[in-house]
Amino acid sequence: MPTIAHIRNIAIIAHVDHGKTTLVDQLLRQGGAFRENQQVAERAMDSMDLEREKGITIKAKNTSVHWHDYIINIVDTPGHADFGGEVERVMKMVDGVLLLVDAYDGPQAQTRFVLRKALQQGLRPIVVINKVDRENSDPMKVHDQVLELLMELEATEEQFNCPFVYGSAKNGFMVHELEDERKDMLPLFQMIVDNIPGPEAEPDEPFKMLVSNIDWNDFVGRVALGKVSSGKIQAGDSIFVFDREGNKKRTKITKVFTYSGLTSSDSPVGEAGDIVGLAGFEDVDIGVTLTADETAEPLPFVEIDPPTISMMFAVNDGPLAGQDGKYVTSRQIRDRLAREQKINISLRISDGEFGGTFDIVARGAMQVSVLVETMRREGYEILVSRPKVITKKSDDGETLEPYETLWVETPDECLGDIMKNLASRKGRIDNMHQTALGTNLEVTITTRGLIGFEFDLLNISSGRAVMSHLFKEYSPWAGEIRTRNTGTLVSMDIGESTGYSLMALQERGKLFIGPGEKTYEGMIVGENPRKEDIPVNPTKAKKLDNMRSSGKDDNVQLAPPLRFSLERALEYISSEEYVEATPNHLRLRKRILNSNERRKAEKREAALNA
Repeated sequence: MPTIAHIRNIAIIAHVDHGKTTLVDQLLRQGGAFRENQQVAERAMDSMDLEREKGITIKAKNTSVHWHDYIINIVDTPGHADFGGEVERVMKMVDGVLLLVDAYDGPQAQTRFVLRKALQQGLRPIVVINKVDRENSDPMKVHDQVLELLMELEATEEQFNCPFVYGSAKNGFMVHELEDERKDMLPLFQMIVDNIPGPEAEPDEPFKMLVSNIDWNDFVGRVALGKVSSGKIQAGDSIFVFDREGNKKRTKITKVFTYSGLTSSDSPVGEAGDIVGLAGFEDVDIGVTLTADETAEPLPFVEIDPPTISMMFAVNDGPLAGQDGKYVTSRQIRDRLAREQKINISLRISDGEFGGTFDIVARGAMQVSVLVETMRREGYEILVSRPKVITKKSDDGETLEPYETLWVETPDECLGDIMKNLASRKGRIDNMHQTALGTNLEVTITTRGLIGFEFDLLNISSGRAVMSHLFKEYSPWAGEIRTRNTGTLVSMDIGESTGYSLMALQERGKLFIGPGEKTYEGMIVGENPRKEDIPVNPTKAKKLDNMRSSGKDDNVQLAPPLRFSLERALEYISSEEYVEATPNHLRLRKRILNSNERRKAEKREAALNA
């Protein structure tokens, strides 16, 4: 098949925080996408607020840089395994990858996940060793680590002999050798053009394209994104849509978008080899084939790793429901989830067994927490349950659960406590080796055992240990795993919390609320160090009388309350609890708010299990 000489389609692979989005900014700047005087947001490619805050890329996005006579289409891939559904589709659109590695940290586990997908597609990498000006960086050691990783991932000889470039995206330079003059990104541009092939495409055949992503445009609705594999397309053309089952329907293209810099713009025509967006669909899904030829075969679609966890969303039925958000009904939540499912292929959403509940199936808690956080910001109120793993039955009827490979890099002084924590979560240590910075562990652990581990790891190591994990396989059920060994302090009254009441409560355990906060019956206001739940009244005020006290009034000295992030809250709660997520508040509560009803339900369950 002929290649299109003036186009290069590349994806960028990098671990969280290794400088991927900053690298794209520099390529855009030096490729002339921004005017000299234009104000550009830092990390321009992270367009969702959440992406800028968390420093992760959630959705795969594309942009293009014009350099000399070449169009370089750059697709940004998520660096987190929970968003792997995005990663696999991207690999279908590109002809090569930039592997971006920190000159201090070296290649990390999430890099391994995305790189494996790229190598399986037969793509050739260009290795960019970034942050070479960082203190204590060791680019040559990282160079060797990358070659070891390529061997481990069974790269072909051509992939193994890939070119390397060194530099600093932040300071805008790349060099072939460390001693070269550090001035601009030219060596990287040249390397992309010389080492990445142009896209294979048939310009003279009828139009054909695999939809690799879906975007939403307020004016034209759904936009199908993908690489044109043959022919050309323009507004007004009539084409066929083949779904994955082979059914076909006819539609008319109303708009063609191409990407330049960070903006998409109307284009008269989309040509073979280019990455384009097409509008004119009432309903179009990722993985369908668009073609002008009614007799054409649909293009093959990438299968995606199975989802491993499920969570329940429910309508907020607490006493404070509707005080914070704009969208609170089950219909509004259902519509929003249906919209998400159309864009996010690795989420599965269905109605729950009770009215007003929805079951969400995903690859990891991070993926669902990003969705909840996005919905909060849009004005939704929802209740969210703790993540539950998805089990399967073997041919012999044995229960199987998902297992993951976990990599931990830790300072030596924390190793004992981390291994103890992993043992309590039924983790099995497969490999352990010393490095200059500490110890690296490779562990096989159930997805269940992994829930909440990251928080423990950060606490044990004071934030110095890092971890990453990948789905491994389904294996026999590992037995009971207790990840929370404490009880809770549960409010038994509705009202505002008082400093006077909290003063007495903080002697019983850690508090999750401060004075002056709204509480209600069944809301969790603190943690009890023992395993049972204690009913408490955080709203009690000091009795006033007309007698002066003989001593001074006690000054209320309250320790600051423990505040949870959404991910931490979802990991913390038990199966009988919910996180109440509203635009301005995160509250923890019991699933059944009334204490008498709760006791009856516990007795019923105990009788059933007896």
